[in-house]
Amino acid sequence: MGNTVGRERVVRMSVEQPLWRALTGYRLLTLVYAIGLFASSYEVYERPWVGIGYFVVLAGWTLATLPQVSGARRCTKRFLTADLTIAVAGILLSPVAGHERAATGGATLPSIWTAGAVLAWALKGGWRWAAGASLLVGVANVVQRGDITRGLVHSVLLVCIASIAIGYVVEVARASERTLARALEIEAATRERERLARDIHDSVLQVLAMVQRRGTALGGEAAELGRMAGEQEVALRTLVAGGLVPASRASEGTEGDAVVRSVVEPDGPEEGDGAGPRDLRPLLAGHAGGRVTFSEPGAPVPMEPAAARELAAAVSAALDNVRRHAGADAYAWILVEDEPDAVIVTVRDDGPGIPEGRLAQAEGEGRLGVALSIRGRLRDIGGTAELISVPGQGTEVELRVPKK
Repeated sequence: MGNTVGRERVVRMSVEQPLWRALTGYRLLTLVYAIGLFASSYEVYERPWVGIGYFVVLAGWTLATLPQVSGARRCTKRFLTADLTIAVAGILLSPVAGHERAATGGATLPSIWTAGAVLAWALKGGWRWAAGASLLVGVANVVQRGDITRGLVHSVLLVCIASIAIGYVVEVARASERTLARALEIEAATRERERLARDIHDSVLQVLAMVQRRGTALGGEAAELGRMAGEQEVALRTLVAGGLVPASRASEGTEGDAVVRSVVEPDGPEEGDGAGPRDLRPLLAGHAGGRVTFSEPGAPVPMEPAAARELAAAVSAALDNVRRHAGADAYAWILVEDEPDAVIVTVRDDGPGIPEGRLAQAEGEGRLGVALSIRGRLRDIGGTAELISVPGQGTEVELRVPKK
């Protein structure tokens, strides 16, 4: 297994960020709308200079604070408080400007720009913050009008319900992102455990088990050594089967607007990955020997380099099982078939076979050679592994990798 230099790739997962972008556009559009509404009714204002002064401040504030509404991290409580204060001030200044409600349709100076200030509270703090901000805006509207009308109640309720709904959706989205990040972390950790288990396979474990048996048989100091080897075997099996291998980490993003997942990846492709398809036959030919017969097609069997390596490793694992469980005198046959839709490699032996239920028992004991070293490798490259064994008639493992 080659050594690779790790680098980190940051994967940003956020359904919240598009809402911040929409809010930025909303604030700009409603600013233009409010200025246009004021200009169209300019002549009916008794003190238009109040409105002009307010819109100079509002336009400067809206443009200067665009970065603050680009994401949750920059949108601080101090900014939100100042933003809502400007909106409420505009509402309360509307009577001072002396506007005629009949001519302007009952709109205040900031008009619907105020809703943007409330929505910023909803995106930042959820529905509770949204409810507080919309309540303050409602009180300001009642104060500037001096009475409560059906139209006023309708407008205030509309802003309140919309902001609370958006705030609730944001809270649900954040919880979903955290859950997804955790699920991806668990999946990555599981894959890393399987990879380590395949590499360890039963080689180290078998040696520890042999030391335990031999030590027990010899007795004396060797028995103590065997006991210690047995303890280490159990500990290693436990680690392989369900150990703790942190493969990634998830946290609130440094951008403040996304759940960020940091994944450790190889710095570059392994040797041969960028060289195109690779012939499978040379990878398997080395297994041929006095007790292993290798049969191959006359033409190359091209495969993706990574898939070829995993398939060859699975064949090696199958032959290891033959040597361990069928005995040193067992014969094995490797057959490579290059079908139109798949590459099939069959490993067969003439050993005693596997008793029914033995594989499930082995997996329960933490012996994961077939489960991980063979089936796990094939699953990772989109293939399948089928094991057929009849007691007294040997075992056959068929490895199938579809062609893409």
